[in-house]
Amino acid sequence: MKSPLIYDQRDSKWNLLGEILKIFDSRRVKQEIARQGIKPASKAGIMFRVLMIALFFSTEISYVIRELKERDELRKFAGIEEVPSEIQIYEFLSRFREEQMMNSVLGILNTLSSPRGRGKAFILVDSTDIRLDLNWNKRKITKKFLENLPYKWCYSPSKGYYIGFKLTMALDYRTMRPLAFLLHLGSPNDSKLFQPIMDELQRRRIIRKGDTIIFDKGYYSYTNYQMGISLYKIVPLIFPRSNINLQRVLDRITYPITVYKHGKIPEKIKNFFQGLKAEFKHKIQHWAEYQSIRGLIEDVFTLKKEGLSLDCLHRYTWRSVHKIISLVALLAGTITLLGYNTNKKIQKLAAS
Repeated sequence: MKSPLIYDQRDSKWNLLGEILKIFDSRRVKQEIARQGIKPASKAGIMFRVLMIALFFSTEISYVIRELKERDELRKFAGIEEVPSEIQIYEFLSRFREEQMMNSVLGILNTLSSPRGRGKAFILVDSTDIRLDLNWNKRKITKKFLENLPYKWCYSPSKGYYIGFKLTMALDYRTMRPLAFLLHLGSPNDSKLFQPIMDELQRRRIIRKGDTIIFDKGYYSYTNYQMGISLYKIVPLIFPRSNINLQRVLDRITYPITVYKHGKIPEKIKNFFQGLKAEFKHKIQHWAEYQSIRGLIEDVFTLKKEGLSLDCLHRYTWRSVHKIISLVALLAGTITLLGYNTNKKIQKLAAS
């Protein structure tokens, strides 16, 4: 039997949820929602509130709607006068494309965060499994059976075999808010996902010259080191394996071909790439000092899975999975922006 959703103003978890729901009263947030074509913004705010409550308590939308209809105090707390039906919620979600929902979520988080300064940034990138709630223990699900379905058999070193997707996400180390994410069919090797997520960060104009992007050992590849510096002009702090030949890596790093179009390479460009290469060499030699920083993204994934409904999804299409990931990113990003952005705070919330 599910616990009733009884608002308690003395409970810190309810107070946190209250702060999360308040963001949909913000004029800037409403403008961002409308700018992405999710209209009317006032109605969208109600839908988002219901979805946030369901994700926050890891429960079904239908249960939240039932509780809202039965409890006046809960409706007042959530700022919902007229409770939408379950059909209205799903119709609302179905009206928008995945890209539209993702842009809205990232835009909302951007409005809640202070602008980035002029200095260099640290960005954390990691991938995790997205499992679907398919009971393949009772019936045999073959690869042939999944051929025409939008998900595949996958393998995770920590979870073993599962059916679903793989998620790659980038977080801002300063605020711990999501900056971009990609959903992958199957379970491709992390080293092959370096370029797609870097292209996405570049497309969204998130990375700047000289930024440090931190990856774990799964993304290890001499080619990825080379692309990070030459193509993206960042410090690719991919944690190395024990057999790395650092000199070989440094020898493969060259100037981008575009700098040769005017003949002699300008001194300013030479100095920039030499400085970037020197910074990369120093950081890769002291990569262990950054392990605690990179560990934050694992804590955020734990929060999303154990605390915010992302552990095993009851959704079975690419569109629905992508949209629920967007909503969880919004909820988790808002939580970290409200001050839950350290290892201890994130872990405590995930366990509560």
